[in-house]
Amino acid sequence: MRLHRLEVVAFGPYRKREIVDFDALGSDGLFLLHGDTGAGKTTLLDAVAFALFGVVPGARGQVKRLRCDFAEPDEATEVVLELTVQRQRMRLVRSPEYQRPKRRGEGTTTQQAKASLTWLDGVPDGHPAEGLARIDEVSRTVQGLLGMSSEQFFQVVLLPQGEFARFLRAETDEREKLLERLFGTKRFAEIEAWFRDLRVEKRRELDQRRQNVREWVARFAQVAREDSPEENLAEWVAGVRESAAQAVLAARTAEQQARSALDAAEKQLLERRTAAERVHRLRSAHRRLSLLDDQKPERDRWTTELEAARRAATVVGAAAQADRCASELEKARTTEQLRVSELAGTGYAEIHADAVELRRHAGKLREEAGALAGLVAEAEQQARDRREIDDLVDKAEEARSSVLVLTEKLDGIPQRVEELRQQLDAANAAAVQLDGLRPRQAELAAALQDAAGLPRAMEAIEEAAERVRAATDKHQDAREHRLKLRELRLEGMAAELAAGLVDGAACPVCGAADHPTPARPAEGSVDRTQEAEAEAAESRAERARTAAEAAKHDAETTLAALRERLRGRNEEELNAELRQLRRQVADLESQAQQRARLAGEARSAEAEARSLTDKLRFAEQAATAAETRRRTLLDRVEERARRLDKARGEHPDVAARRAYLNGVVRALDALTEARLTRVTAEQQLEQRREELRDCLVKAEFTTIEEMRAAARPDETVAVLDKRLAQAAAEEAAARAVLAEPELVGVSPDDQVDVESAATAAKAARDDAEAAVAGLRASATRADELETLAGRLSAATEAIRPLEEEFAELDALTEVINGKGQNARRMSLRSYVLAARLEEIGLAATARLQAMSQGRYSFMHSDRAGAHGTKGGLALDVLDDYSGTVRPAKTLSGGESFLASLALALGLADVVAAETGGALLDTLFVDEGFGTLDAETLDVVMDILDELRAGGRVVGLVSHVEELRQRIPTRLRVRKARTGSTLEVQM
Repeated sequence: MRLHRLEVVAFGPYRKREIVDFDALGSDGLFLLHGDTGAGKTTLLDAVAFALFGVVPGARGQVKRLRCDFAEPDEATEVVLELTVQRQRMRLVRSPEYQRPKRRGEGTTTQQAKASLTWLDGVPDGHPAEGLARIDEVSRTVQGLLGMSSEQFFQVVLLPQGEFARFLRAETDEREKLLERLFGTKRFAEIEAWFRDLRVEKRRELDQRRQNVREWVARFAQVAREDSPEENLAEWVAGVRESAAQAVLAARTAEQQARSALDAAEKQLLERRTAAERVHRLRSAHRRLSLLDDQKPERDRWTTELEAARRAATVVGAAAQADRCASELEKARTTEQLRVSELAGTGYAEIHADAVELRRHAGKLREEAGALAGLVAEAEQQARDRREIDDLVDKAEEARSSVLVLTEKLDGIPQRVEELRQQLDAANAAAVQLDGLRPRQAELAAALQDAAGLPRAMEAIEEAAERVRAATDKHQDAREHRLKLRELRLEGMAAELAAGLVDGAACPVCGAADHPTPARPAEGSVDRTQEAEAEAAESRAERARTAAEAAKHDAETTLAALRERLRGRNEEELNAELRQLRRQVADLESQAQQRARLAGEARSAEAEARSLTDKLRFAEQAATAAETRRRTLLDRVEERARRLDKARGEHPDVAARRAYLNGVVRALDALTEARLTRVTAEQQLEQRREELRDCLVKAEFTTIEEMRAAARPDETVAVLDKRLAQAAAEEAAARAVLAEPELVGVSPDDQVDVESAATAAKAARDDAEAAVAGLRASATRADELETLAGRLSAATEAIRPLEEEFAELDALTEVINGKGQNARRMSLRSYVLAARLEEIGLAATARLQAMSQGRYSFMHSDRAGAHGTKGGLALDVLDDYSGTVRPAKTLSGGESFLASLALALGLADVVAAETGGALLDTLFVDEGFGTLDAETLDVVMDILDELRAGGRVVGLVSHVEELRQRIPTRLRVRKARTGSTLEVQM
């Protein structure tokens, strides 16, 4: 990967568009990003990272605040980067999400993030020729071409401030998190988690099986009615089963003995019950025959009464029918008299005519009433039409009144609408003029403020110039003081070197092991600490001078901007012009504020005119329709009235005449029916009386009263018949019992003892039932114990391989997760990361030995952590001067920078080889050079010279003054009041 060109607009501290030409900067292979602290050097690296991945490295990426605070509202924040990856040149353009003022109204709105990718030198296979415009597609394509993620890129290409010094001194957990992000060891963590999850699953399954075994043991103990032992479970189960089998044998013997005793007792009881039952039957037959002899007179009387009742039953029906016919005849005569009275009440004269004549008269009147049915409906319609005529008169009058009212309301509305429209046009014109005058008003107000601040700006320039002169003098004094101290130190360098000599150790100058006359410090000699303090004082003085110069430049820029905006106008002229403009704006605002009211009134007036016009049209139509309908109904009512008067006759109306005719018809029909019913009843009564006389003769009764006395209800007849049949059956049954052969020789006076035999049988039966229950309980218990023993044995055998498998899985899971038999407390993931860290240590050692002139080397250690914590990621330093291995935390500031830089470069080599990414032709190193002395700085610069071999470009980010003298090509970043600026120095 090689960077060509970077452009930033309104990004970080850069307000205007700033351009960095990396091709020009990197022509020598090494360039410097130089500037004051906070001027925006690291922001350029953030811009490169943002263009590639849409994020910035380190803690700055968590803030998500990339837009310049001094940017104009309409100026977009944008980063443009041209680079070549895998021989494909492309242009990346990104804009972050940020808040900007709304173009209309108050408040802010969100400007959405954007990204695009354009191919500048051919299109790679599988990509669209027009480029990409979606954020996710751009990020995915860039990451695919680079072959590394953003975290890896930040560690490999952008070596950020303090990141590797922190990594060098980090604890195992923190170092592990960084290495995981770089080398993607998530799959090994997933393997660890998979083993843990599998162990939990297998433990849960094993616990379920163990619980199953415990349940079978508890059920076996419950059936056995014993407590289960803690040990020798199999022997206990076998003993319980043997005891159960012995109990079954004993119960079976007792059951057989009890059954034999029961059979003998029941046989004796049956014999005695049979003998007793025969005696009882004989006694019952004799007793029943004696009772029947006593009831013979009563049974004779029942027989006579039953025969008379049966003869009367043949006459009862005919007598009842004759009585019913007589009752119906009397009812028919009463009804006939009532119907005659009703017909006479209607005024009809022929009330004594026969049924045929009455029916003929009713038919004639029914036809006459039917002819009047249609006229009744017309009479009802006549009444409705007359009511409608009255309503139509009222409606027509009301509609004509509405027409007059609406006509008066419509007068003058069109003129009012025209006046409102003219006023609205004038208000709109005033609003248009305001849009042109308001910016002018704001411009005059700003110019007035600039005029008021002009004297202060001139004073600020004078004060800044005085501070620059003072700071320059202090810087020169500090520089002369430092040079003087260095000269004095060089003169006393022999004594300084002699102070570090040790008897027997080689002299660093001549190599001799003897030191007979070591040099002694002279009076006024200078040591390293004094020189360092002087250098620090000079640096502070230089920074103060630079800050004073920047402040003076800012003051001059501010004054020039004020004068440019004022264009020679003074405060009095600006005040007069602003007052006149404000009066004009106030008048126009007052007129423009009436727009909403005038528009509403105009719309309301137009709507009112339309509404009144519609109502007037509807009122006129309603009046015309009502009048037309009234005239039509009048003609129809007059013609119908003539027909109805003719049809009603002497009655009030047609309906009354029709009702009268229908009443006469109903009375005629009722009298005809009643007269026919009375004649029929007389005929039926005579017929039934003749039938009754014949029935009395056949039943041998003289009078009907004699028949009624002999008659009995059916229930009484049934009871008498039943009593006689029952007595006959009882007599026959008793005599049949006495004739049975088995009762021969049995006397009614015989006595049989059944009670003692029943008592003995009951006792034998209870003993047998108890024996059977005991046998059944013993057999059931033995069967349950056999079944439970088999299931318990099967469950015990099934759990053994699971326990062995779980023990193996548990031990393996503990080892993979850095526990158990894992003496180094290294998990699988830590083991993989330790291998990567060892590779990094080897790659970084080559750099560190060169930088430290062979003194320091990295040593990877896989020892366990303190107090049993996990290990494998320890990184120490071997000091060849003392031959000891010591923690990296003991290195000095400059040594820590060398170690951090070497570690960063080693990590870059390992990550690039691991990811298989594109060749990294551009590398940035951010800060840390200020901690190095001149000699070490030379060594580091030699290492950096080696990095740019093969066309690689290395960019250094630092404010160290000495680097400005060593590197001819540099990019200087300067602070400004409204944003940083860039300046390329060759």
